[in-house]
Amino acid sequence: FSPSQTITGNFASVIHGLNANHLTDQVIQRSKRMILDTLGVGLLGTSTEVCHKVTQYSKIYSSEISSTIWGHLDFRLPPLYAAFVNGVAVHSMDFDDTWHPATHPSGAVLPAVIALSEAFPQKRKISGLDLLLAFNVGIEVQGRLLRFSGEARNIPKRY
Repeated sequence: FSPSQTITGNFASVIHGLNANHLTDQVIQRSKRMILDTLGVGLLGTSTEVCHKVTQYSKIYSSEISSTIWGHLDFRLPPLYAAFVNGVAVHSMDFDDTWHPATHPSGAVLPAVIALSEAFPQKRKISGLDLLLAFNVGIEVQGRLLRFSGEARNIPKRY
């Protein structure tokens, strides 16, 4: 961190500099476990009332580019709304992973990463390693924002 660089600039430089070489075997194994867990609770969450409501709400949106709604392979939405519906499914039963102070990292990141990965044209599909990198970059961004947040530091005292 150079004194002439802003905190935001440093944050952006670090995140932009991440690549697949930063994914150690341990990070890859943990990421796979987090992804599998998130998919599991997300599929379970598709049966909740709140998930049904956001799915019904989101049906009014369409676009040429679409992504899958988990548990409904015949129903697709624009990537933004697919990520929203799948994210609600993940968190709807509150079984998704948690950090301290309180945040749910995978439920916010994985639905967006998967929805975006499906939106790529067939000739530009991303690899599994690319998906793991994108997932970890999202987790890293969330963790750094949490660490910088004065609000987050006070959560345990408030509850």
